[in-house]
Amino acid sequence: MNRLSSLGLCVALSVCWTQGWAESVVPTKGQTPEQTQLDINECHNVAASQSSSSSSTSGGRLKGAAVGAAAGAAGAQVRGNQRDEAYDRVDDDVKQEYRQDRAKETAAVGMVVGGSRQRQERREEEKTSTSTSSTAYTSCLQGKGYQVTP
Repeated sequence: MNRLSSLGLCVALSVCWTQGWAESVVPTKGQTPEQTQLDINECHNVAASQSSSSSSTSGGRLKGAAVGAAAGAAGAQVRGNQRDEAYDRVDDDVKQEYRQDRAKETAAVGMVVGGSRQRQERREEEKTSTSTSSTAYTSCLQGKGYQVTP
């Protein structure tokens, strides 16, 4: 019986490592190695479904570019209005080109900032997802009569 429990523990440990969790799973209710394997797989699926239900952030670069373009165009217009006498003598096409150039420049900056924020949000989301997944996995196995230790 002791040899069978050791075999079950080895099977459980190897499965835990392949799934990304470095935890030991010890049957406390006399589960067979086959049952342990089935329970681990089932709990892994439960944990995976928990982590896949989290929302995903998207569009950070596009949003940043849009905000940046609007800010650049508005800023160019304000700067142009501050220089009334010189600005009034400039051709409308030149004014429009100046506003578009400023909008493009600030859109590029906005895209970088938006992408950076998006990556940060995804990192935080991944941390939460990993924690939720690990908790769901551990709770599932404990509910099935296993001792789970890190």
